[in-house]
Amino acid sequence: MDDPEHARLRRMVSGAFTIKRVEAMRPVVREMAGPSGPVRGDPPRRTGQPGPGRLPGPGPAGHRPDARHHQAFGAGTHHCLGQPPARMELQVVYPALFRRVPTLRMAADLADIPFKYDAVIYGVYELPVTW
Repeated sequence: MDDPEHARLRRMVSGAFTIKRVEAMRPVVREMAGPSGPVRGDPPRRTGQPGPGRLPGPGPAGHRPDARHHQAFGAGTHHCLGQPPARMELQVVYPALFRRVPTLRMAADLADIPFKYDAVIYGVYELPVTW
């Protein structure tokens, strides 16, 4: 017998992901792929960027509480499905962390933190902290 929680989660899955609906899309995908078969190449990584004046030029973004139109989770067809749970986790985790360790702070200058400029996912290689 299924775990009741698993059954509840299955009921929440959109009908768009049923086998019947996915199979119905197969001819459309084949037509779009053309006679040469599936489209090949790297996935688009730098799409949906904001227009001029929305954010400062390229480079590390730093902390800007007013940066509401950033591309951390993509936009449009490149919108990350993990955005809502990731935002919720951050809204819960950071306040809890700073409540439990109120003296937590960076142990290095921002200029000394090695950023991942060449990675698919932007971030830091390490972030030394102290408390």
